Amino acid sequence: MGKWIVNSAWPYVNSVPHLGTFIHILGADVYTRYLRLRGEEVIAVTGSDEHGTPIEVEAIKRGISPKELTDDIHGQICVLLKEYGICLDNYTRTESPVHVRFTQELYRKIYENGYVYTQNVNLPYCEKDARFLPDRFVEGKCPHCMFEQARGDQCDSCGRVLDPLELITPRCVFCGTPPVVKSSKHWFFDLPKFGEKLLSIVNANKQLPENARNFSLRWLEEGLRPRALTRDNKWGIPAPFPGAEGKTIYVWFEAVLGYVSASIEWAEKLGKETAWKSFWFDQATRNVHFIGKDNIPFHVIIFPSLLLASHQDYVLPWQVSSTEFILFEGQKFSKSKKIGVWIDEALKVARGEYWRYVLMAMRPESRDANFTWHDFEVHVNSELNDVFGNFIHRTLSFINNNFESKIPQPGEFDEVDQRFQRQMANAPDNIASLFDHFQLKGAVGTIIELARVGNQYLSEREPWHLIKTDKQKTATTLFLASQLVLSLGILISPFLPETAERIRERLNVKSIQWSDAGKLTLQSGHAISRSEPLFQKIYTGTIQKL
Repeated sequence: MGKWIVNSAWPYVNSVPHLGTFIHILGADVYTRYLRLRGEEVIAVTGSDEHGTPIEVEAIKRGISPKELTDDIHGQICVLLKEYGICLDNYTRTESPVHVRFTQELYRKIYENGYVYTQNVNLPYCEKDARFLPDRFVEGKCPHCMFEQARGDQCDSCGRVLDPLELITPRCVFCGTPPVVKSSKHWFFDLPKFGEKLLSIVNANKQLPENARNFSLRWLEEGLRPRALTRDNKWGIPAPFPGAEGKTIYVWFEAVLGYVSASIEWAEKLGKETAWKSFWFDQATRNVHFIGKDNIPFHVIIFPSLLLASHQDYVLPWQVSSTEFILFEGQKFSKSKKIGVWIDEALKVARGEYWRYVLMAMRPESRDANFTWHDFEVHVNSELNDVFGNFIHRTLSFINNNFESKIPQPGEFDEVDQRFQRQMANAPDNIASLFDHFQLKGAVGTIIELARVGNQYLSEREPWHLIKTDKQKTATTLFLASQLVLSLGILISPFLPETAERIRERLNVKSIQWSDAGKLTLQSGHAISRSEPLFQKIYTGTIQKL
């Protein structure tokens, strides 16, 4: 049995997350459930990322404090995660006292170890509001594409990363006044000191997906630059450096530390304060992250360098499962343009299990995925209902009606039966291999194909006709089909835990593990419950009305 830390990107809580953000939490949940079925020891953590300028801007728009905003959104997310069947060891927040304490303690160590220095920088300053305007506190025209509403950190139109001073005709987001340029003292992290070490780590880590490896190597080969650790905004974790009063830690440099602080908080909640150390300081532990491709540098470059700078033997990221983007009807998700699907709205269309399946079936592992309502309907109706659910219901209802709701006694297996049994027996290892390579889309697709094999087996045998002439051969067919029902209930469990539980209830099976799949586990004479359909069809017309 091995040890694992499974982390997912922290949703930024200036609003309820959309599907493109949620898919990382879901991927981590699916993988955690798989590991636990295999008997592995796992802690799974994430939380709400609630500091930084976008939170302040949104709070000002609503006329409330940043804390009131994040309290509200964080509370909503906690409820929604339960609706989607997300089971984490700790879903916390960056306002947690544990996170604040750990972040400040780590940065004190990094400062004492000589990796932090000060430098004066020129920044936009609003004289009317008497404040510096970092990041999203300033807007203006993009110097590259001339988009009028470019933010101080990035242009939403062309995607270029920007410095606020690059903006043409900049303006304060609060009052619209053009800012002046003013000098401010800031604390910088000496990232270049870790370039050679990080290059060695990235080259040696064969687990990294291609997009994470290539992106990180480009960064490293171009040469790392020092990064500003502090900001002049008030909403954040106070910087712990001598003379840094009034400064806060830049949100990207404290949120990544949440993976560790969330684990510390988990241990403290258990009353075992040092339990987290047996994961984070054991080099045999596998530290896994589920993120989007836009977060690659923070997880492959920034986060490891901060851990190295502490001079403590933290286990570094072993796998960074970085997906491409989900588009909505061919367009990028955008809150301001009301493009996309948000996780609270999604539940008005279908229950969480449907979304768990569809998002994993379209997970953008190698290229961007385009979400459409038509595809959603196909995934639910043709795959989940007509293939997976249909095989299970037709098998169990046939046993209910013809074998007194008991697993029948089989006869000898002929060539067709043996082929079917081999396909069932080989499936768990094939699916496990896909999981082990973080190909969750392939894993769930292979499970659906296995259910399709079950339907083909029943269609070939035609037990509804065969029972009239050969009840023994029919019993053999339904004995094997029922074993596949159990296997499918086990294999689908990481993806659809509620559905898997319903399958186990119908089979009257209390506990399962991965190694039970693919075998002839159910004994002849074992009583099962009455079967009911697992799913209902979804129709695009109804969705569009909603």
